[in-house]
Amino acid sequence: MEIVRDRVALEALASMAEAMFGNLVKAVVDVELGIMAIDAEMHADEEALLLGTGSAQRDLWGINLHPDDFATDDFVEFDSMINVRPRQGNRTRYVDDLALRERIRDIVERLVSA
Repeated sequence: MEIVRDRVALEALASMAEAMFGNLVKAVVDVELGIMAIDAEMHADEEALLLGTGSAQRDLWGINLHPDDFATDDFVEFDSMINVRPRQGNRTRYVDDLALRERIRDIVERLVSA
């Protein structure tokens, strides 16, 4: 498990995916700090890592990255149990707010290099 503050290579994500789930890497994005935690079995573990380094709960959103689908709309999947937040208006495992999804995509695009 690691925090990506600068860049992570797509090749590294592909290796992580193969080692863990075969086709995806779980990640948690901090939309305020513009960082993400990657390479854990559960989003909750990445969430805990970021909370321990100063992230705020309200800013953390769970996603899955699909390295084989890089540069397509399917690269980022907005699905995680940590996204269920009725107090923030998000009542599903998905990130329901389209503007928030775009913000997450922008951060991922900046942090992942081909």
